[in-house]
Amino acid sequence: MNYDCLIVDDEVELVEATCEYFNLCEVRSAYVTSSEDCERFLRDNETKLILLDINLGETSGFELCKRLRQTTDVPILFISARSSDDDVLIALNIGGDDYIRKPYSLSILLAKTKAVLKRYGSGGSSGSAERLSYGNVTIDCQLGRVRVGGTEVKLKALELKLICYLARNRNRVVAKDELFHNVWEDAFTGDGTLNVHIRHLREKLEENPNDPRYIKTVWGTGYILEDNPS
Repeated sequence: MNYDCLIVDDEVELVEATCEYFNLCEVRSAYVTSSEDCERFLRDNETKLILLDINLGETSGFELCKRLRQTTDVPILFISARSSDDDVLIALNIGGDDYIRKPYSLSILLAKTKAVLKRYGSGGSSGSAERLSYGNVTIDCQLGRVRVGGTEVKLKALELKLICYLARNRNRVVAKDELFHNVWEDAFTGDGTLNVHIRHLREKLEENPNDPRYIKTVWGTGYILEDNPS
């Protein structure tokens, strides 16, 4: 069967209430309470999004995410009571697409989920057919293809959307709030999520990610993509 959302959480009462609320709000959802049940569920069903808790009894959502990333690119949104920046960075670096902290209201979680489903429903395309370029990087936002010096580089859907937006607005400082609104399309994304995605872009597209030539930070404001850096 096809679902919009699979919720993986071992807090039974919470996950049942969340699943029921999502279904009432027309987000077709199912839930499981262990990593084993999650992998078993995905062998027989499809989902557009996974909401994944970090603490799953004797197992870890981090380990489950690593295993899932070997076979699927479905967006994974971590939900957890753990609030340290280290946990957020680990979640994003191992393949998570975003992170929301418990406790949360069901309405906020639903809004976040709908925003992610909307974001990825377009396949990560910018909606524009133009080809963009800077330095030795060429980007086809419509087809989702990025080349560095003629070699194709694979970007995740959100990474593609982010570099398309920066390239379309190159040589202009783009504020963080503008990126949250136009790339993430929600008001719940934090600086940590944006910073990790910028770092991933630099690692894939810059010759020296630690001293980027094109994708630069404007401290306290946002980022700028310079196509003719001095």
